Amino acid sequence: MSASSRLSLKTMDSFTQKLTASGFRGEIDDSDEAKEFYSHDASLFEIRPQLVVSPQDSADLQTLVRLVHEEKESTPGLSVTARSAGTDMAGGAINDSIIVDFTKHFTAIESVSAIEARAQPGVYYRDFEVETLKHDALMPAYPASRDMCTIGGMVANNSGGEKSLEFGKVKDFVNELKVIFADGNEYTVKPLNKSELDAKIAQNDYEGKIYKQIYDLCEKNYDVIKAAKPNVSKNSMGYTLWEVWDRETGVFDLTKLIVGSEGTLGLVTDIKYRLVPHRPYTGLLVCFLKGLDPLGDIINDVLKHKPATFEGFDDQTLYLSLRFMPSFHKLLGTKRFINLVISLIPDGFMLLRGIPKLILMIEFNGQTQEEVDEKIVAMRADLRKYGMAMESDDTAEKSEKFWVMRRRSFQLLRSKVKDKHTAPFIDDLVVNPPHLPEFLPRIQKIIRKYKLFATIAGHMGDGNFHIIPLMQIEKASERAKLLPAMKEVNELVLHYGGSLSGEHNDGLVRGPWLEQQFGKEVLGLFRQVKDIFDPQNIFNPHKKSDSDWDYSFSHIRDSF
Repeated sequence: MSASSRLSLKTMDSFTQKLTASGFRGEIDDSDEAKEFYSHDASLFEIRPQLVVSPQDSADLQTLVRLVHEEKESTPGLSVTARSAGTDMAGGAINDSIIVDFTKHFTAIESVSAIEARAQPGVYYRDFEVETLKHDALMPAYPASRDMCTIGGMVANNSGGEKSLEFGKVKDFVNELKVIFADGNEYTVKPLNKSELDAKIAQNDYEGKIYKQIYDLCEKNYDVIKAAKPNVSKNSMGYTLWEVWDRETGVFDLTKLIVGSEGTLGLVTDIKYRLVPHRPYTGLLVCFLKGLDPLGDIINDVLKHKPATFEGFDDQTLYLSLRFMPSFHKLLGTKRFINLVISLIPDGFMLLRGIPKLILMIEFNGQTQEEVDEKIVAMRADLRKYGMAMESDDTAEKSEKFWVMRRRSFQLLRSKVKDKHTAPFIDDLVVNPPHLPEFLPRIQKIIRKYKLFATIAGHMGDGNFHIIPLMQIEKASERAKLLPAMKEVNELVLHYGGSLSGEHNDGLVRGPWLEQQFGKEVLGLFRQVKDIFDPQNIFNPHKKSDSDWDYSFSHIRDSF
């Protein structure tokens, strides 16, 4: 062990003692087992923390942040990184100082109505949804990892998913947040009208100065900021400055900055989500596309019918799902698994006629089954001219086989392909649908060039694709592919006016490419935002505007 490592251990011991003496009541863990567990999320990176804490409540978190603030000058390496379920695919939930676990104590669902729900960030979405459905309501901006993720992680990443085509992303459903800023105090953040904003600025305290500086930044650079918004349906790159201040509406909304900030601006302690009515009836039209040539026209025809969901996955995802079908037994239970296998028999006969290149899933929801059936009949009639095989599933049970393949594909890759490992470094790109007939063959050409075995799944209506290569990342020859392959993919995405991330955010993997996405001037504005909120760089360093590829690359996992 090096001298610097011994010094940092001594420093963390001293910090732990001070934290306990300050009245911190939660768990503090510096065991090797904890450090190993929290050194990974769902990304290809590994960073070993020095301390893991599980605060009991907001008072504990405030104590922690204040102590870090006080000790930062003498110990520059101190920082705090928020973490809940650890499902982040970009490396946003790992760091080398203090990891804050929200899943042990920040787990209260405080109130639910038909229009709004309030809960803490460590609540798993699956549990949150159970409670909202009791009121026939839903927070629809959930990701494919809905069974594994927390609502706090969804805020951190500005998540989206299969229903974002119709409803938008998490930023569109956050009514209010409670956030601990870098001074160690908790504040309520919500949309303000201009008079409320002026009153906030007039406070002339820590909170008021943040509002004033962000307002001045937005007003001074108004046109540049508005023009920086990526021209796509969804984006999780950078800070969402273009939605903070609107001169026409007179609304100033700091939640738009906090959502999607990956915990780099403060720690969220409480969330109020807007809800929408749950439509109880559903139907799915599945299309088996043997070639990509008509894809652009198909997408345009589908979108005219305003589906609730328009998803898709490729032949590799289908192949792996069928190959590892027995593994779904544990996930689904015996009854659901048997029903799934039986429902696949007709599709098995269909597949004997040839494996499709893409499976398209077009879902409609409604208040009655008749309403849904009419939508599917009309959609099917409109697509018949393309000559592709189609299947209608009018219940959730019948359509489950396809949703299992789509939603569980990443988890399946991580757990079942033993000689290779998931390497999500080009996993969340967005290109507007009209470009897809040109774009998809070109992206597949890059994948073949670097001899990457990769699955492609995503949100067809948004042009948002999750490309998950499988690699032996511990090999130097494989690691050498990452940077050149990423550069080629990024250049291709930006050539078509896309975004490098629609849902999974920047983290360690995309943060270094913010200048490529937005340009030097806008990156400078992002850095000003970070400095206004967090001048000491307390919160989650090496992410967003503080990213550097050399740092990220040096923390790619050596083994899995």
